[in-house]
Formats: sequence, structure tokens, C-alpha cells
Amino acid sequence: MVGKGKETPRERYRTQVRAEIKERAWEQIAASGAPGLSLNSIAKQMGMSGPALYRYFAGRDELITELIRDAYRGLADAFRAAAASGADLAGLGRALRAWALDDPQRYFLVYGTPVPGYHAPEDITLIAREIMGHMLDAAARLGEGSEEGPLEVHLSEHRQWAGDHPADPAALRRALSFWTRLHGVLSLELAGHFTGMGFDPAVLYGAELDTLAHAVR
Repeated sequence: MVGKGKETPRERYRTQVRAEIKERAWEQIAASGAPGLSLNSIAKQMGMSGPALYRYFAGRDELITELIRDAYRGLADAFRAAAASGADLAGLGRALRAWALDDPQRYFLVYGTPVPGYHAPEDITLIAREIMGHMLDAAARLGEGSEEGPLEVHLSEHRQWAGDHPADPAALRRALSFWTRLHGVLSLELAGHFTGMGFDPAVLYGAELDTLAHAVR
């Protein structure tokens, strides 16, 4: 009799096969991007039939969902650990870059060009909001802004992206400014657009963090 919380041999085997399928999927994504993901090709690589593989993932979208969920969960965990250690907005920015550089394909799957025809389920949206929640928490700790400009006014009326976070308009602007500008630098770096330009992207990213840290106060 299998004790509560322990996997049976069949369950362990299923977990291992699903993990290998995901590894093969990441290899395909690295080679040809997410739109080129093919479950039949993965099945051939693993010596399985197509129908056999579909017992582990019902289709391409389910596999992509699992990969995206893992990616978002990894960033959420990195942010949670950074926040627990007292990281401010700049600290979260450094955590973001470390996570992105650790696996650029993972980064591009969630923050690159959307996969045609794919729609993420609600639980992934909730993880994305958890990530943004850490940014909003750090932004809110800086206190209220001295005045509201056009962006603050706009965001106070268009804050769906912030979920139910109680951040004031100044905190919304701070978090959004960090998020968008840092992703801009990271996307260029990871896509190789700085290659051959003769400077260190890490220094550029650090300077952007410093500029943002002063601009949002």
C-alpha cells in the first residue's frame, strides 16, 4: 500500500516522462521558436508514437501552458526570495536580469512575441499578477508622489494590470516605469542587439536601474 503523499512507480514514471517532454520542447523552442513546437517531433525523438505522447500532454497548447507556468513560477519565486531579503525596486530589477540571463529562451517564451493562436489560462495570469505585485509593493514603500502628471491620472483610471493591489497612482507609475524600461534593455540584450557595440550590457542595465531609482522618488 502506498503511503499518503508518496508517488507510485507509475506516477514517478509519468512525472519523469513529462519532464523529458518539456526538456525536448525547450530544445525545439531554442532552435526554432515556440511557433515551431511539434509534439510529433518530440515523440519521434523520444522513440514514442504520437498518440503515446498525447497521453502525457493533450496537445501543443497544454505543453506550452506548462512551460509558461514553470517560467512565470520561477520568476515569481525569484521575486519572492528577493523581497523577503528586503530588496527594493532596484533589487527586484537585478533579480529579473539574473532570472532572464539564466535561460533566455524561457524569458522570450513569456515576454517575447506571443505564440499565434495561444491563450493563457487564468492561473498563469494570477502568477503574472503576483510578480507585478512585488514590484508594486516595492514602489509603494517609496511613499506618495508630490504631484500627479498625465500618466498618474491615466493609470488611476486604467489599473486592471495591477489587479486588486491598493497602490496609489505614484506607485503604479514607478512600477510600470521600472517594468517597461528594464524589459526594453533586457530584450535587446538577450536578442543579441548589443553584440559588437563594444560595451558591457550589465553596466548599461545598472545605469538604467540607477536612473530609474532616482527618477521615481
